[in-house]
Amino acid sequence: MGVLELRDVGLEFPGKPEPVLSGVSLDLQAGEFVTVVGPSGCGKTTMLRLVHGLLSPTAGEVLADGEPVRGPSTRRGFVFQNDRLLPWRTVIDNVGFPLELQGVPRAKAREKARELLTLTGMGDSESRYPGQLSGGMRQRVNLARALSLDPDLLLMDEPFAALDAQTREVLQAELLSIWARRRKTILFVTHQLDEAIYLADRVVVLDPHPGRIREIIPVDLPRPRTLDVKRTAEFAASVEYVWNLIKHAILAERRVD
Repeated sequence: MGVLELRDVGLEFPGKPEPVLSGVSLDLQAGEFVTVVGPSGCGKTTMLRLVHGLLSPTAGEVLADGEPVRGPSTRRGFVFQNDRLLPWRTVIDNVGFPLELQGVPRAKAREKARELLTLTGMGDSESRYPGQLSGGMRQRVNLARALSLDPDLLLMDEPFAALDAQTREVLQAELLSIWARRRKTILFVTHQLDEAIYLADRVVVLDPHPGRIREIIPVDLPRPRTLDVKRTAEFAASVEYVWNLIKHAILAERRVD
């Protein structure tokens, strides 16, 4: 039994001509890093929201540790594209905030937050406010906050999309380092194909209208991975393969239109 199971999952919204997702089946094992790519409108973010429990499927079921997902849970952390840090709280108090909501005393919450800020490279910024941080620094804090309740599964919705290319690559490498130390199960949505392949054990490619799995691709690149792997012929071939799958879906949709 996996940490996460999607069994023939579909989602329809009233008044919409077609499902957002249809027949999606996927298992994630403990400690696995899986990325999701596909054309705009294929349901990537919707899949994450179903897994987190923010939405309920209209067909099939989503299971976490063998139990049906009925709503959000602290066992599933969510990292949004926009960090949503509280501007009136310091960095350390932003990270400790979820713990405080669970009734953890503030001193204990700060102790845990300090540990996570060190893990994410933000240990020297605990007294600063979000408005004093760069985009990359804010996302490091965002990740530390998502880890504060020690979730079994981490859901990440294009967390690096708004960052410049250099910062994005640095954070990709740092995320892999954190993942290697903590071994959280991660489901990560991205539009960046090189990011998807660099990070993942498997890449899930979705087709649009309705969103459905076209192919699940194992990534055979050895770990640990440095950014240098992106300059290899094997990596380039993997990017090209995934791009051709997505391009085929886009062109097929245009022919139908």
